[in-house]
Amino acid sequence: MLALWYAHTWVIDAFYITPRLILSSPEPGSGKTRVLEIAQHLTRQPEMTAGGSAAALVRMVAAGPITILMDEVDTVFGANGAGNEEVRQMLNLGYKRTATIPKTKGDPASGFTVERLPIFAPTALAGLAGRMPDTITTRAITIHLRRRRHDEKVEAYREAKIIRQAEPLREALSTWAISAGERLVGTEPEMPPGVDDRPAEIWEPLLAIADEAGGHWPMTARAACTHFVFDKNTTPSLGVRLLGDLRALFTEAGTDRMHSAEIVARLRAIEDGPWSDVGGKPIDAQRLARELSLYHVAPMTFKHNSTNAKGYVTFPTGTQVTQVGLADAWARYLGVMEQLDSAAGSSSDVHETPGLIDNHAGHFTGGV
Repeated sequence: MLALWYAHTWVIDAFYITPRLILSSPEPGSGKTRVLEIAQHLTRQPEMTAGGSAAALVRMVAAGPITILMDEVDTVFGANGAGNEEVRQMLNLGYKRTATIPKTKGDPASGFTVERLPIFAPTALAGLAGRMPDTITTRAITIHLRRRRHDEKVEAYREAKIIRQAEPLREALSTWAISAGERLVGTEPEMPPGVDDRPAEIWEPLLAIADEAGGHWPMTARAACTHFVFDKNTTPSLGVRLLGDLRALFTEAGTDRMHSAEIVARLRAIEDGPWSDVGGKPIDAQRLARELSLYHVAPMTFKHNSTNAKGYVTFPTGTQVTQVGLADAWARYLGVMEQLDSAAGSSSDVHETPGLIDNHAGHFTGGV
């Protein structure tokens, strides 16, 4: 994957997308900076940096071509990955060729004009795990690095030696880019099974290069693609984690409905789950409703286990506006799954709760 990513920086003009590369580790000293150090000898016009303002980064990209190799990004975005919004926005949008950031220039006397500066550039980001904004990780290929054990030996890094070894490779890449660039324009490489939507979008340049290279590369690249796309080490968003835990709870109970109070109690009891401390307090029915409303799943009133109360069902309900049900959200956000046996139909003792659904606006309005 790294070889293909390095190569794509030389033919970036052939593609609409440039996948972000993220180097992540739980602790320092795991090799993230070393990958960037080697990358600067094999990528096109590398710029090794640590942080910097959004304005400076935009100007650097606009003056390109450039490959950004940014170290210590955890200091840029902070402990929770929510800091430095302008840099996040630039890195978030700049994976597509058409992205620009408007800047004004001029003065009050002569007047102001707006210039649209391009922000499309290959970018590798290295930092501690858990401190990268989700909007960037979904546009990236992530490598999870670990510190080597005391009994694992590696060759010492010698920059002068690396420069000598890299020089002929850089020359070959430059020559190859001239000949291959036009052939790569408009290519539509076949994706491995199950790779679609945004993962397919970010892997398309690398698979196109692999097909152009021939030999073992098409098969090797697709094996790498499958590995990284379905990497189980990737931390899901809170909402996706909630959907996954709910699917497990409903499957274990063998039911198509469950009251909110029971769901909350079961979620809090998950030993390795985040639900006993969500934003400083345990998850409750209100927070559950707020999270699920994002997926068009709303609480309903129904009778279950001889009790009439509000809760959630796996199947769609409603008339003008449909409460899609948990099974729909599971299928959309958790991938292929076996549907619960009883998820196909609704029940006569399920009815809409007034105020939960805004039939005119077409949106769920919350409520518990």
